[in-house]
Amino acid sequence: MPHSLFNLADDLRQTPEQAFLTDDSREILRFAVETLMAGKEAALVMLTEIRGGAARSLGAQMVVREDGQYCGFVSGGCVEAAAAFEALEVIVSGQDREVRYGQGSPWFDIVLPCGGGITLAIHKLRSAQPLLAVLNRLAQRQPAGLRYTPQTQMLTCLSEPTLTGWHNQGIEIAFQPCVRLLIHGNSIEAQATAELAAAAGYAICPFDPCSGDPGSLIDADTAVILLWHDLHRELPVLQAARDATPFYIGALGSQRTHSQRRQKLIELGWRDDEIARIKAPIGIFPKARDARTLALSVLADVAAARLRQDEC
Repeated sequence: MPHSLFNLADDLRQTPEQAFLTDDSREILRFAVETLMAGKEAALVMLTEIRGGAARSLGAQMVVREDGQYCGFVSGGCVEAAAAFEALEVIVSGQDREVRYGQGSPWFDIVLPCGGGITLAIHKLRSAQPLLAVLNRLAQRQPAGLRYTPQTQMLTCLSEPTLTGWHNQGIEIAFQPCVRLLIHGNSIEAQATAELAAAAGYAICPFDPCSGDPGSLIDADTAVILLWHDLHRELPVLQAARDATPFYIGALGSQRTHSQRRQKLIELGWRDDEIARIKAPIGIFPKARDARTLALSVLADVAAARLRQDEC
């Protein structure tokens, strides 16, 4: 560790320490907002370049508080403490900085196991407003972005969708609303899927046919999961999903059951490309027979579909 960083830790009589474990951007931004609203200072650490392999995606974040408490990850845990020391210096000096670790870094004693290298931008947060704006948009299930411009040391919220990366001499980080699962089915499979999904941090939205139009519950960040053993009961949600833009539609049943479903949908005027949006049989494991295995299969399929969506 550079000598100046040890001096800083001695002067402040503190050692960086994780406040809690998370890589959820919403929790990281909330930690920053709560810190600033409490009258304390903080710095935002952003992963802005990857050389070779890396444990985290471009745009990954950490927030470091003036007392050394931090949350978030920009690597697999290899550089977070070192980055927190750098962030403390930024908080004290008021000058943003860029640091490199791994390949191409001056710190020979900090080696990334993947063999690659990363660059971090460290920004002293001067206002909670951009972060609050992002959190508010996400709460309204709207995409958002943060733009950091190193030359001006400015952080701004983007109200229009963006792709994470460098644009016009600034790094832009895209944020998407959390995945919401519309689980339709009065079955043990539906119950097991909802329980496992809640543990995994997904937003759960069970559908009650008596509660109204299912279409109002479906957006681009929704996965529609049909776990009925009755084709007739799933039709209202399928019809709503046809007109909406969920990133995933999956339905329970065998290949034979899906053939019957397909025939029924054709009779209702569905096109082949619309029917092709339905993943049936649902999940990634063939012939999952018990409820918990099926739930794991379904959620793995949803997660894979979300990753494909994020890569587009």
